[in-house]
This record gives sequence, structure tokens and C-alpha cells, in this order.
Amino acid sequence: MSDLTETATGTGAPSGTRTGVPGPRADTDSPARFRRSARAVGSGAGMATADFAGWLAERAAAHPFRVRPIAFDDLEGWSFDRTTGNLAHRSGRFFTVRGLRVRTGEGAATREWQQPIIDQPEVGVLGILAKEFDGVLHFLMQAKMEPGNPGLVQLSPTVQATRSNFTRAHGGAAVKYLTYFTGGGRHRVLADVLQSEHGSWFLRKANRNVIVETTEDVPPDPDFCWLTLGQLGELLLRDNVVNMDARTVLACAPHLRADPEALTSDTELLSWVTTEKSRHQVRAEPVPLARTEGWVRTASDIHRPDGRFFRVVAVSAEAANREVPGWTQPLFEPVGTGVTAFLAGRFDGVPHLLAHARTEGGFLETAELGPTVQCVPDNYRGGAEHPAPRFLDAVLGADPADLRYAALHAEEGGRFRNAVSRHLIVRVDAVAAGLATPPTGYRWVTPGQLNWLARHSRYVNVQARSLLAALNTGAVRL
Repeated sequence: MSDLTETATGTGAPSGTRTGVPGPRADTDSPARFRRSARAVGSGAGMATADFAGWLAERAAAHPFRVRPIAFDDLEGWSFDRTTGNLAHRSGRFFTVRGLRVRTGEGAATREWQQPIIDQPEVGVLGILAKEFDGVLHFLMQAKMEPGNPGLVQLSPTVQATRSNFTRAHGGAAVKYLTYFTGGGRHRVLADVLQSEHGSWFLRKANRNVIVETTEDVPPDPDFCWLTLGQLGELLLRDNVVNMDARTVLACAPHLRADPEALTSDTELLSWVTTEKSRHQVRAEPVPLARTEGWVRTASDIHRPDGRFFRVVAVSAEAANREVPGWTQPLFEPVGTGVTAFLAGRFDGVPHLLAHARTEGGFLETAELGPTVQCVPDNYRGGAEHPAPRFLDAVLGADPADLRYAALHAEEGGRFRNAVSRHLIVRVDAVAAGLATPPTGYRWVTPGQLNWLARHSRYVNVQARSLLAALNTGAVRL
């Protein structure tokens, strides 16, 4: 594994005027400290990277974990409303599965559909605790079981909790280390931003992504370990090890250097993003789940008759080390493996990524920057209603020599079951491919610009942040 190529000097905030972006003045020493941690590979103050797989397996074996599919009638505390058909918990907490009607575009370009959606109107905490050991930042990560994860146990942030969980609506144990992220003690905030969740499956959902540094002695817990940013980068090269919640927080770390030779200045980039948010028309309104057109409910799932996109299922979960040892819940399960990919080009020697201004029905605003390609290819095969997304063939047919990053990563295992996407960064000769001037809705941005935007709310979607984590940790070199 190699460190990122650093193409320019600076403090980690891209050059240009910050017009239109809220936020505090840049913390001038944090980016250098994150870069130093990203260079610390192989071992740290905790364990060697080579020992991690054994440790994770040991933690998985230390607690009984079990997940099995069940019928909706076997859900405990969950039920379908007799009038609306919405699936909700009797406490009124956690989340509700309801219907959503979405209409995008105008005139001949209009698209309209209905779908189930997760309505979870509360802000959760995704928090990573940082501490220096021998002058190098380390991050406290957790071996956490989620019922939808492939393999069940993956590496998560120090704290990964919904408001319902950390206020103990389930009546279970308190969330470990939560006080570091709720104002207790004298701690230094290194990153703190509200970020959107999956706009295709969540209705206007956001989580607080936060990194807090402490100088205190942290009480040890066997399910937690200290790792450097470089070690996390090494683990991001492995399939289904670092979970989505950890990836999105790592993407917000102020790490990547300024790019004064970017094709687009920061002010021009902000103007383009604002234009994209303004030009798209997205109308999304909740509808009763029972009357959501194009979906069928059976005893054990809610699905489309054509078998595309996803289905809603129910599971029973057991985990001895969670706040409650057993529970049941609904999960969304996609029909196939997804593709999340950036095309990467160089302009005058400076690496750029081709970002796509995506509209999704669940976004609070109309559009956010996503990767070049974001889809489940199986949805566009065998007489699909809509054509495959632009650049999908280029990504799937890429020469292996052009793959700068390739790994399988799961989406949020607390709400999605077996939701796995192949994460790719694909090198392309932009001029030879006719992409020096990209099509409408796409823009070349530097990794540093994307990292800067990710430190502010509702600019970079969760799939793009997932790939940005690989860059921020040094897992991939451009």
C-alpha cells in the first residue's frame, strides 16, 4: 500500500474563496496529523495489521450471534397499521417503513415511481474517538455485530447509535463511550458534520459524523481496538471488513491537501453544485405503504413482481454484546450486488474524480455529489424499463490494469441486509475518452475538493464518501 500522492502544499482546505459554505475556520494542524497517521501502516500502538483478522474472528467467537429470516407475523413489537399498512414499532421510536411517491424532471423527461422507504426522523451519532500515541493519531474502533452485515461482525466507529438507542428506548444497556460525543469532558473536535444517509432507502435521514480527540486514559473494552489511519486504509483493501458507518466518518476527516491546479476553482465548483441542486425538480411525498403502487406484500416480504431493486424482509437477531441481547426488526434487502465507482483522470498531472450530481427521492435537498456510477446492474438487465446508467459499461469493462481500487463493502447493516457493492476507482485517459468536457450533470473534482465538501452537510452522498474514505486513509494512490 502506498501513501497518497501530495501534489501541492497547504493545510488541507482547497484553494479559492469559501463563498456559500458554512463552517469554522480551518484547523491548520489537523490535516498534517491525519496525514502522519495515514503513513503509519503495518502496526501502531495497539495491534499489528497482520493480527487484525485473528482479533476480529476472536471477537466474533466471543459472543453468540445469530440472525434468521422470519415472517412479518413473528415480529415482536412491530406491526402493520390497519389503515395505512405502514410497518412501525409500538413504541413509536426507531423507524417506520412507509410508502413514497417520487416524481423527477419535467415534460418528456418526467419519471415517476412509488416505493417503500425508511422514515427515521432522528439524528444518530457516528463517532470515532481519537488519541495520540507516540505522536501519532490512533482511532478507537469497535467490532460490532449488525444483523444485515455479511459475516455479521465488522469494524465500526467507536459509537454507532440512533437517538432511540442512545436514549435507551429499547430498555437495554447504555452505549459505551457515548459521553465523549455528547459534550462531557474536555475533548477536541477534529470533525463534526451532519451527513445524509442513503437517499434511495431513507426519507431525509441524517447522522452526525464526528471525530473527537481525547488526552484522557480511555477505559479498555475487549471489543474495541486502537488503529492508525494507515492501518484503517490497509483494512479498506479487504472485503467487508470496515463498515459503512466507519467509512463515512473517515471521509470527513480533514486530510487531503489543497489542489491549486484543480480544473474548477472552489467558487466555480460551489456554483455548479448550487446550479445542479436548483435545476432538478424532485417531488417526494409519503403515501400509505398499503397503497404503494407496484409492490406486493406476502407473509415474509414486500417486493416488486418483476423482482427488481429491493425487498422488505423481517429477521430475528441475537447478539450477547449488544445493548439488548435479542430483537426482531424489518430490513431492506437489495436484489443484487451494486457498483459504486469513480472514474479517475489526470489533468496537468493533478488527479481528478468524475463526480455525478445525483437526485434521490429521500434527499433533504434535490441533489448531492455521488460517484460516477452508482447502481445495481441487475436492475437494468432483461428488458428493464430504463436504460443502464451512463458509464456503467466503461466501469464494468475496465482493464484490470486500470483499477486503482477494488473492494466489496457492505452498506449499513442495521437497516439493510446483504447490501454489498463493488467499490471501484478506475483510471481513464479523459482526453482520449472524450471526457475532458464531461456531460451535463458531471464534473471533474480533485480528491481534496471532495474532502473539503464532505466536511459540510448535504454536498457529498454516502456512496461517494465511502470511496473517499479509501483516499483519506491512503488505501489508494492516484
